[in-house]
Amino acid sequence: MKVLVTGGCGFLGSHVCEAFRKEGADVVAFDNMTKHELKRTGYGSDEVRDHNAKVLREMGVQVVKADIRNREELLDHAQGCSFLAHTAAQPAMTISWEDIDLDFSTNVAGTFNVLETARRHKAAVASCSSVHVYGPWVNDTLTEGATRYERKPVAIREDDPTMNGGKDGKISPLHASKAAGEHYVKTYADMFGVKAANFRYTGIYGPRQFGGEDHGWVANFAIRNLLGWPLTIYGTGKQLRDILYASDAAAAFVQYQRKPVAGTYNIGGGPGHMISLLECIQLIDKLSGTKSEVKFGPGRDGDLRYFVCDITRARNGFGWEPKVPPHEGVGKLLAWLRENARLFQGQPAVQAGTRSR
Repeated sequence: MKVLVTGGCGFLGSHVCEAFRKEGADVVAFDNMTKHELKRTGYGSDEVRDHNAKVLREMGVQVVKADIRNREELLDHAQGCSFLAHTAAQPAMTISWEDIDLDFSTNVAGTFNVLETARRHKAAVASCSSVHVYGPWVNDTLTEGATRYERKPVAIREDDPTMNGGKDGKISPLHASKAAGEHYVKTYADMFGVKAANFRYTGIYGPRQFGGEDHGWVANFAIRNLLGWPLTIYGTGKQLRDILYASDAAAAFVQYQRKPVAGTYNIGGGPGHMISLLECIQLIDKLSGTKSEVKFGPGRDGDLRYFVCDITRARNGFGWEPKVPPHEGVGKLLAWLRENARLFQGQPAVQAGTRSR
């Protein structure tokens, strides 16, 4: 088996590469190595940018520096692949409105190129989407508890409304680009018979994640705790997600490759993995033995204050479900951070707003 992973040197992509190597597959990590979001972290050095690529080469993964916006490069390096794992993306909300062309060309045109590559090579494909496609209408359904926002029903299904701003009405370029990518995935499945899936991910965290102000909030909190840097929460801190550990997120691709049933799937921790920003900080403080310095700022327009996945469709469709609970996963993340503390030397970046990613 040969697999190509777009964004293979990114956080999730590196774990997908690792998971397929453990399956005995030949793996190509296809990545442009730019990592725009690292510029905001305060530790975005060349060593950080190249860290995952080095780890992957040691695993026997072929690392190719190339861009999904170049279709010919994709077609060339996907020769002989039976499966494409599409994790490459522009993932940050703030970057989406600051550089809308980058957001569109990566998340829409890039996804189109991946799908066309899958069609021409007769390969199955799973594409990373995001719970942001739902839009912030969920905010209108919440009640406020002591440490978290709450909702009934607890979990949100794939057939719930998407691209719906609700009373807030704020739909960002990131919402739009991710939703457009989903439409193309469905089109390629329906029109051309490509075994193509959308994975709507939420709250992924774990080792090899260089979380910044606008992406990877669990890692961002843990890194700032380790370094003694302050963190700022925008809003109440009761924003809630069903966080998902990296190995569980990667396993979804492996499971889907074994049974590629085209469709759209929520891929998250589910009700058993719910945690708010405040609760996550408390867990990090407890496990690290160090109290975080937390500041609060005003809430941000368009922030999705709550998301918990109904994962029934993925469980029934290709046998996937998460295994690593938050207390175990956060402990593993902290252990990795301590082992790799040298990577995070720098100056605290000015936060543009911590979102509940």
